[in-house]
Amino acid sequence: MPRLISLLSVLALFLAPYRASAADAKPNIVIILADDLGYHDSSPYRSDDVRTPNFKRFAEAGCKFTHVFVASPSCAPSRAALLTGLMPARNGAEANHARPRADIKKWPAYFKDLGYETAAFGKVAHYKHGDLYGFDTVDERGQSAEAVGEFLAKRDRKKPLCLLVGTHDPHVPWPENDGYDAATIEPPSTHVDTPQTRAYRAQYYTAVSRADSWLGEVFDLTREKLGPNTLFVFTSDHGAQWPFGKWNLYDAGIRVPFLAVWPDVIEPGASCDALVSWVDLLPTLVEVAGGSAPRGLDGRSFAAILRGQSDVHLDRIFATHTNDGNMNVYPCRCVRTREWKYILNLHPEWEHTTHIDRAKPRDGLGYWTSWVKQAMTDRAAAAIVKRYHQRPREELYDLTADPHEQHNIAGDRRNAERLAQMRADIERWMQDQSDTQKVFGKPRTLGESALSGER
Repeated sequence: MPRLISLLSVLALFLAPYRASAADAKPNIVIILADDLGYHDSSPYRSDDVRTPNFKRFAEAGCKFTHVFVASPSCAPSRAALLTGLMPARNGAEANHARPRADIKKWPAYFKDLGYETAAFGKVAHYKHGDLYGFDTVDERGQSAEAVGEFLAKRDRKKPLCLLVGTHDPHVPWPENDGYDAATIEPPSTHVDTPQTRAYRAQYYTAVSRADSWLGEVFDLTREKLGPNTLFVFTSDHGAQWPFGKWNLYDAGIRVPFLAVWPDVIEPGASCDALVSWVDLLPTLVEVAGGSAPRGLDGRSFAAILRGQSDVHLDRIFATHTNDGNMNVYPCRCVRTREWKYILNLHPEWEHTTHIDRAKPRDGLGYWTSWVKQAMTDRAAAAIVKRYHQRPREELYDLTADPHEQHNIAGDRRNAERLAQMRADIERWMQDQSDTQKVFGKPRTLGESALSGER
């Protein structure tokens, strides 16, 4: 017996480094991105209208974050901020469709430095921008999980993997309604409730359900191929393409779903209300991958939250929007705390327009015309249409009393001190960002409203 104990002791000493190595092994990282998915439009975030069983089981397997905000509510600036850790004025991708500056270190380089293989499938960067980021593998074709599966089956598994996978859903054009009863759908309170609104909402929900099915495929596939030592994150690049959502700094535009699953690290069914910005994700995952959060980035690591060592992060977030071609030229900036939101519209003399009212029926004109028609006889609808086109220079919202940001109290003298403080926060932040407030595109002046029939 003593000889057996001795042999076991020697064997334990021999195997100890290998056990330590396995325990300390760098996790694989999988980021799954939706396109234009609103914060409230899935079952983990209390939507009763839309079918998203895979979002729900993803949330149940990990942590649901409730206060995550993108840097900008349009595709290219938002994704460039994610992939650089820098806000739009600092990375150069301010206008939609713009690219970040070539001299900036980007997402893949950080992980390659840490020994990772990097890959991007589907819509990760903006359209046709994938190659400029320097991923080892880039495949921007569609959103098929099959291509991801083929890649995972063939890759050399000696290196840990940082994989980003993006779907085009629920970006427009939305598919035909598949199984939703438009009559029972409740449009958001910020919308004009017309039959056309409900019909388009049903199409949008069909696209959300399609994204949910895709998420389930990708989650199951990557979990099977990569094993338990994998951190999964699911999120969206900004809010949905509805009035006051995408291209706006209201929460419907910048607040996004964010779910994280990390077996044996993140407690299943957890929830976190810490304030987080999308630019925080790069330094966070660099730290998770064994590096140090890089200096000079706008983002800050929240790895301690993922590991259950903290439940607080930022005290405020900033966001910025510039334009989307000539369809939307309406630069604005905002600062948001847990209880308050301040928006600075740089050119209130201009008219707010988007693809919704200026493009094709599939982009939103199909229901927008019903809003305009109802506004002719309905004062509430007229107020919504006017608010869509015309904004004051300053907006202030008490998010506790007014979570949907419908009552601007910037003009209330009781809030003068808070207004001045948040105005100063924005001005100081823009200065720190070297934000020149540059205008991209040709704006429309007030009076050129879609109510006139123009587009």
